[in-house]
Formats: sequence, structure tokens, C-alpha cells
Amino acid sequence: MARIQIANQPVTQITVVEPEAGKQDEALSLMTERARFMARQPGCISISLHRSLDGRRIVNYIQWRDRELLRSAHHSPEFRKEWKHFDDLTGDIDPHLYEVTNIIEGER
Repeated sequence: MARIQIANQPVTQITVVEPEAGKQDEALSLMTERARFMARQPGCISISLHRSLDGRRIVNYIQWRDRELLRSAHHSPEFRKEWKHFDDLTGDIDPHLYEVTNIIEGER
């Protein structure tokens, strides 16, 4: 389960992917398959995939225990084996690491 907190934060990576026109479902399917592999890697807390309703983007929200474990998972040969296929489906991939600065909850 994703944890959004300020103290003792996990590493959060948010990646925005822009699939080629008409390829959002195929790219999401491949990302889901890769997410299942990543979820079994040391340090994984959660992976959440979001698709835009306009069919133009996929957002991948990852939380990991620490940067080194995340880096190791990304560089594993099994993760990389579908990289060429993924590149064929996408135009732009924009990953960045983030930290939580504020949490503001709505009224209940």
C-alpha cells in the first residue's frame, strides 16, 4: 500500500509516459507486467499505474525503501529485457524522484 508521509519517507519515483497514439493500452499492459516483476524485488513498497482519460499518458507512481534498492531493480536484466519493445510503444518517458513537502487533508 502506498504511504504518503513526511517523516521517514520512502523513495518516490513518478514517471510520466506518453505512448504513441493509440498505444496506451498496449503500453499499460507491458508496464503492468513489468510492475509485477518489480513488486517482487527487494525494497518495493508499492507501484501504482494511472492512465489518463484522454488516452495520451500513463503515470507510474513507485515507492521504494531506498534509492540503491530501486536502482538495482531498474538495472536487473529481467527488467531490461523488454526495454526495446517498450521504446517502440512510447514517445516520451520522464522519470523523477520526489519528496513529500506537505500533506493537506480535506474535511471529513
